[in-house]
Amino acid sequence: MIHQGAYLARAGDCMACHSATGRKPYAGGLAIESGLGTIYSTNITPGARHGIGQYTEAQFANALRKGVRADGTNLYPAMPYPSYAKLTDADVHALYVYFMKGVAAVDDPAPVTRLSFPFNQRWGMALWNWAFSSDQPFIAPANANAEVQRGAYLVEGLGHCGSCHTPRGVAMNEKAFDGGDVRYLSGGSLNGWSVPALRGIAKWSRADIVDYLQMGRNSKASVAGEMTSVVYNSTSHLSDADLNAIAAYLQSLGGDAVVASAQAASSDTAAHLTAAKNLTLGERLYLDNCSACHFVHGGGAPRVFPRLDGASVVNASSPDALLHVILAGAKTPSTAKAPSVLPMPGFAARLNDDEVAALATFVRGGWTNRAAAVDAGEVRKVRAALAAK
Repeated sequence: MIHQGAYLARAGDCMACHSATGRKPYAGGLAIESGLGTIYSTNITPGARHGIGQYTEAQFANALRKGVRADGTNLYPAMPYPSYAKLTDADVHALYVYFMKGVAAVDDPAPVTRLSFPFNQRWGMALWNWAFSSDQPFIAPANANAEVQRGAYLVEGLGHCGSCHTPRGVAMNEKAFDGGDVRYLSGGSLNGWSVPALRGIAKWSRADIVDYLQMGRNSKASVAGEMTSVVYNSTSHLSDADLNAIAAYLQSLGGDAVVASAQAASSDTAAHLTAAKNLTLGERLYLDNCSACHFVHGGGAPRVFPRLDGASVVNASSPDALLHVILAGAKTPSTAKAPSVLPMPGFAARLNDDEVAALATFVRGGWTNRAAAVDAGEVRKVRAALAAK
C-alpha cells in the first residue's frame, strides 16, 4: 500500500509544490506566484505539530478533494483540489497511508502565506468554490476503451494537467475540468509563459508524447519552464502503460487549438542562411548564436536539440515563452531513460533588447513558421520579470 501511494504521489506531482530548496521532501515552503500574491506550500509530512500527522483519513480526503484543512479553513486553489476531487476512495486511502507511514516526519514550519486584503480572508474561498470550483467525481469518457479511460483519470484527476493547460477566467478559475468541454486543455498562461494546448496534438505521435513525458524531450521538442519540474518529479516516474494511456487520451480529444499545417517544409530559409548574403540582423544573430545546435534548417537534432521549425513555443500567439528561453536559457531534466542534462545558455547578458527582438522575429518567421514579429518592448518586459525573480 505504501508503494502504491508513493506512485500515486508521483503521478499527482506532490513533490514539485510541497518541496523547496533547502528543505526536506514534502516539508513545504515553495513560493508559488499566483494572481493573488505569493502562496507558500504547506508541510504535508506526518509531523505532529507543523505537518499533517494529526489528520484523520477523512480530513486528509477533505483537503485533497474539497480544499478544506483539518481546522476547517479553506486552502487556496494553488492546491488543485478541483482535479483531486476525481480521485477514487482507494487512491485517496493509498495516498493517506503513504504520507502517514512512508514519508519522514518533519516538524519545521513552512513560511506563512500572507496575502493582502481581501485575499487574506480565507472564508471567501467558500464563495469562490461555490461559484467556480468543481467537486465532481471522475466520470469516464463515453464509449472510451480502458486505456483511454485510465488516461483521462490521470490527466483530469491525479495529473491535474488542466491547472496549467486550461485557460482561466477573471477570478483565476479554470474554465473547464474535463475533456467533454472544448475549453479543457485548450492552452493557457502561467507566470509569463504561454502554455500550449493539448487537445489532440495532431503533429505528435503516441511515441512522441510518451518520450516527452518520460525523458523531457522527443524528436520535435524539449521541455522548458515549469514543465521541466513536472517531468523530473512526476511523469518520468510513471509506468509505460500509464504514459501510453495519457497519450491515448490526449489524442482522443478533438478540436485541436492549433491545426497541424499541411504546408511542406521550405528550404528557402536554410538556403538563404547557407549563402550568408544580405542577412538581416536576426539572421546574423541566428547564425552566430543558434545554428550550431539548431542548424540552418531549424530542425535541430532529435532528442538532443529541439527543432524550431514548427515548434509550438515558437509559433505561440505570445512570444513570452520563447523570449524566456532566449534570455534565461533552459536545460533538460535528468531522468532514468535520459540521464544526461542538455543545457542551453541564456543570452540576456550577451544580447540587448533590440537584438533579442530581431532574433525572435527571425525564428518566428523563418522556415514554415508564420508567427508575428517581436518588438524590443516585449523583450524588455520579459527581461524585467526575470530580473525580479
